[in-house]
Amino acid sequence: MISGCKRIVIKIGTSTLTYQNGSLNLRRIEALVRTISDFKNAGHEIIVVSSGAVGAGYAKLALSEYPKTVEEKQACAAVGQSQLMKIYESFFALYSHTVAQILMTKDVVDDPHRLELVKNTFNTLLQMGCVPIVNENDSVSCDGIKFGGNDTLSAYVGIACDADIIINLSDIDGLYNRDPRKFSDATLIDRVDEINDEIMSYAGGAGTSRGTGGMATKIQAAKIATENGIPMIIINGEDPYRLYDILDGKHIGTYFAKRK
Repeated sequence: MISGCKRIVIKIGTSTLTYQNGSLNLRRIEALVRTISDFKNAGHEIIVVSSGAVGAGYAKLALSEYPKTVEEKQACAAVGQSQLMKIYESFFALYSHTVAQILMTKDVVDDPHRLELVKNTFNTLLQMGCVPIVNENDSVSCDGIKFGGNDTLSAYVGIACDADIIINLSDIDGLYNRDPRKFSDATLIDRVDEINDEIMSYAGGAGTSRGTGGMATKIQAAKIATENGIPMIIINGEDPYRLYDILDGKHIGTYFAKRK
């Protein structure tokens, strides 16, 4: 499925990166980093769109409960982003790979000049062999310059990077025709060639209390990506080594085909 894809965006959601209590799942992050490093070793260029700053800040500040207000989340993100990068840097260093941090707000991609600068930065970092770690600049993001979550951000990063494919790691195996948490007869849709009203109707609410969106934001991200010539796959991120299944050509999750 991605054998011919050189430049890959991997979006890692909060539910994949954290435990139920909101703290970072270091074991899973280490497995993700090892797998991504192996992808790099196989000749792929990898851009990571990572959530988790709020969770990292929550753990570092040792708060009694997960932040609820916008102000609390922004403060936790300010503390947690540096912690998150330290963790990525230390794990990637084990496999001799260098990371770089890029924080974005939507006004960057809405401005052609600034978008071109971002494209140049991505291209240069990838030419240098780095793994760019991208997140929304949550500490200063507000209405008007918000992506509305890292699902949407990953689509725009894919466009900015001229990515060959986007892999979206979620807390669910892919897109179902109804909520599999509620309906035992829910059917996984393995391929979507057109995002129409029927496909949109399959989207439910937020996946977890720790995330910012659910399937609806993922479908919207897929629509942005596919209309710009970039296919997207949604798979369950619980087992990072399932990324190898994609590399080996196995069909898992839901594949959204590019429209042009």
